[in-house]
Amino acid sequence: MIKKAYAMFEPDITLTKQLTGNKAPSVQYMIFDEYDVIHKFQSGFADIKNQKKVSWKSTFNAFSVTKTFTALAILQLVEKGVLDLDNSAKNHIAEFPYPEEITIRQLLTHSAGIPNPNPLAWIHLDAEHESFDRDAFFSPIIKKYSKTKSPPNQKFAYSNLGYFLLGQIIENTSGQTYEDYIRQHILKPLNIGPQELNFEIYDKEMQAKGYQKRYSLMNAVLGLFLDKKKYMSGPEGRWKPFKNYYVNGTSYGGLIGSADGFRKYIQALLDPDNPLITAQFKKHLFTENFTGSGKATGMCLSWFKGTLNDRDYYAHTGGGGGYYDEIRIYPDLGIGSVVMYNRSGMTDERILDTLDCYYLNCK
Repeated sequence: MIKKAYAMFEPDITLTKQLTGNKAPSVQYMIFDEYDVIHKFQSGFADIKNQKKVSWKSTFNAFSVTKTFTALAILQLVEKGVLDLDNSAKNHIAEFPYPEEITIRQLLTHSAGIPNPNPLAWIHLDAEHESFDRDAFFSPIIKKYSKTKSPPNQKFAYSNLGYFLLGQIIENTSGQTYEDYIRQHILKPLNIGPQELNFEIYDKEMQAKGYQKRYSLMNAVLGLFLDKKKYMSGPEGRWKPFKNYYVNGTSYGGLIGSADGFRKYIQALLDPDNPLITAQFKKHLFTENFTGSGKATGMCLSWFKGTLNDRDYYAHTGGGGGYYDEIRIYPDLGIGSVVMYNRSGMTDERILDTLDCYYLNCK
């Protein structure tokens, strides 16, 4: 049973303490069912220097949450009969350096053994976006990391390169760019506009600045992976801002959007009659993968499986320089949630475990 009155504002208190404790410049949080928003909270600054407060129209780089859209797109193509999850990925990519036994399903479940070099430097500035050549960038990377780390479906091993390859499969199968496919077949049917979710910054005035805490180990480590002078501006109080930038691989981390945009997307997945995919094929999204030896991996088709207060959930995080977010679905309860920050996050912090607990009557 979901709380709607008692302790209604406890998440707000928790998030406010994070902001006053300099854990983030701003935050947005929503919890909702299929039809309505149960509760939402936002506070803080989208732009510290200019004291510009975050608004529900503010957009954030979403990073790996994008992978759930990639998986959904693949399943749509499976439902249309043009792909098979258990066919070789090599059948759909002309230059595929990995073993022929690797299947599309294994790419989706991070069990293909594809390497995962650190992607922090795989970004380009807004000013470079028009001239950026994705294929020219990734071709030498694929060649450099052309050997698998383990046999197919031996173990779970997260790979951004695996989802880059899935993006190529979507393009080669559909005849559209990855971005256009997602816009036409996922965003448009849900009436999600480019100001809510997109692969480009729709309105620079609405893009929340991404920040990194100045006096932190991560700020020092960032210098090992990217040119901070190129990608970051001068300090703003205790924070250093990133300049507007894009992730080089859109199919593993390119979405930019608002909490409201992700709410509409998750609400569609909660709806058994959604226009995106039938219930029969949607089940594949939330079916946990097991290795060849029968070991549970905690990974479905892009969605991580977890449990909170004895309730199963499916989730994904997204994080990198300047931004961190989480999305989550509780199918049995018919609810979902999203939280977004404009500060760096590199690991799965499970913040929604704390925030959602207030509404799940956690023990």
